[in-house]
Amino acid sequence: MLKVVTSKSDDRKEFEFTLDDIARQGARRLLVEALNAEVEEYISQRTEELDKEGHRLVVRNGLGQSRKVSLGSGVVDVQAPRVDDRRDGKKFISKILPPYLRKSPKIESLIPVLYLKGLSTSDFKSTLTEFLGEGTMGLSPASIVKLKKIWGTEFEEWSKRLITKRYVYMWADGVNVQIRLGEDKKVCLLVIIGVTEGGEKELLAVHPGYRESRDSWHVVLSSLTTRGLQAPLVAIGDGALGFWAALRDCQGFEKIEEQRCWVHKIANVLDKLPKRLQPDAKRLLHEMMQAENKTSCVKAKEEFKKVFVEKYPKAVECLDKDWSELVTFFNYPAAHWQHLRTTNPIESSFATVKLRTRVTRGAGSKDAATSMTFKLLQECEKHWKKIRSAGEIKNLLEGLEYRDGVVVRKPSNQEAVAS
Repeated sequence: MLKVVTSKSDDRKEFEFTLDDIARQGARRLLVEALNAEVEEYISQRTEELDKEGHRLVVRNGLGQSRKVSLGSGVVDVQAPRVDDRRDGKKFISKILPPYLRKSPKIESLIPVLYLKGLSTSDFKSTLTEFLGEGTMGLSPASIVKLKKIWGTEFEEWSKRLITKRYVYMWADGVNVQIRLGEDKKVCLLVIIGVTEGGEKELLAVHPGYRESRDSWHVVLSSLTTRGLQAPLVAIGDGALGFWAALRDCQGFEKIEEQRCWVHKIANVLDKLPKRLQPDAKRLLHEMMQAENKTSCVKAKEEFKKVFVEKYPKAVECLDKDWSELVTFFNYPAAHWQHLRTTNPIESSFATVKLRTRVTRGAGSKDAATSMTFKLLQECEKHWKKIRSAGEIKNLLEGLEYRDGVVVRKPSNQEAVAS
């Protein structure tokens, strides 16, 4: 006699499906209870409002048509209670389940996030239906096309906004994004991130430019100052000449200090050395970048020159170039050094942009690339952390000077006269 034995894996799989069903039914029941409670509260607050015949003006009126709503636990079928509000100009609108709502706010925000993170437009319906169940609404390619149009409008408005905050630091860099339409095969997007006086990192500018040219950067900087930006204390960037040339030429940025990115500088120096020597050279370069004070940094530089100047003068010349701009960070709070030495805040965010464009093999057009990058960076902005010891920014804005990361005590009037 044959005996059917169910395996533990089959039982577990069946139990998992049961859990999903329980969650979905529980979500539906709680949603119905919440809608009924909302309606009851609305009516109870208006029980004293009567017509000429003494009848209530606000009463229940059965249930609305059934509609499917996509929630985090899946798709549920709901009939919302209706209210008959006969008062002039008054109408009940549910705050929990407004008319025509088909997706919860979390599902609504999930769609652009998944798209921006790399999910293909054509894969949306099959992917989310697998998790949320059949009947999921608003996941067609047309929905994504509509989203991209909205992002374009948001970007235009954002690019014209007034800037009222005070920024102390700013990073600047460009990222090349491939595009499929038009004569140009790629567009260079110029990006600026700033640090507010409260220590928060914020996206300041995204602009489609011609490579990283001086003229393109000048347009970006001029737009920021026109809209109210007061020049930060320090600008951090790589060795791209276009940005620095535009910065020196743009009105309002005359007093800003320059800090070159150490990561780019180290890569450029190592590129001029044979691979067998790069580990030792990299150690010395990191000693400079992470030195406790400027004296130690210069000492490590001299040691580097002694080792490499005779056989590899180009590597030493590369290090010497813009040296004063490499060590600007020593004149600022030591807790801020890790933020000032590199353009990492921008570089790490660019990785998300490159991931998305790699999946789609480029954006459709220059405008699409710009608005998509803008939304990607806005998503990244939600996870940017404040800089360390943000309280020291107040000292900088008050004019206190720093040397080797420590506040320099200003002499009193009597000490100044005696000296």
